[in-house]
Amino acid sequence: MATAVPVERDAVAGAFAVPRHEVTLPGLTLERLSPAPAVPSAAGLTLDLLAAGVGPALAAASAATALTARALEGAPYDLVVSTGIAGGFQPDAPVGSLVVADAITVADLGAETADGFLPVTELGFGVVNHRPPKTLVRDVVAATGGRAGTVLTVSTVTGTAERAAELRARHPRALAEAMEGFGVAEAAAAHGVPVLELRAVSNPVGPRDRAAWRIGDALAALTGAFGKLAPVLESWNPHES
Repeated sequence: MATAVPVERDAVAGAFAVPRHEVTLPGLTLERLSPAPAVPSAAGLTLDLLAAGVGPALAAASAATALTARALEGAPYDLVVSTGIAGGFQPDAPVGSLVVADAITVADLGAETADGFLPVTELGFGVVNHRPPKTLVRDVVAATGGRAGTVLTVSTVTGTAERAAELRARHPRALAEAMEGFGVAEAAAAHGVPVLELRAVSNPVGPRDRAAWRIGDALAALTGAFGKLAPVLESWNPHES
């Protein structure tokens, strides 16, 4: 589980009533939850929680480090989850709601031209989308009551109504924006590991109004969501698409 900052990591950990211990890797430290199968809230899963850093570049580097370390141990991960709080596009993703990405899309990787924005793929490079497994998205939505849609990754958080409208025009299915999902997905794809992104909405996408942010409510929603996910994650078959 990769979050941006420790408070998000701790919100995820709060869903599992089991001890955690630190695992030190080159350049980072993650926290491992290794519950016994008798602990219902964790369903016998082994989970690594990583505060990967803010932004797609640092998140990708941190996730790649963790993925490489497990691969070298001969115990590669079955799934990588990018999670945390996010801005929600109104009215479809209200504050406090959950969004499950069926597409993880980088929104600002490309070139600005006189005719508008060109994604990097139209310049002949890279990718701009990663698709989580459909069956897993379906089951996570059913378990959490979240809504499936596109989660945008941006390097600059949206702060105006005009920018929000522009992003929604280019990505009509976008429900949320955050800063790490695409970076985590790129690292997972390089290792051939499936990826999931789950976000709790803390604020509307658009003009920055700190008084309207509900970070505590979003973190509580994140804890609640992961409290329902252990059976889904344990029963999911990594070979399903």
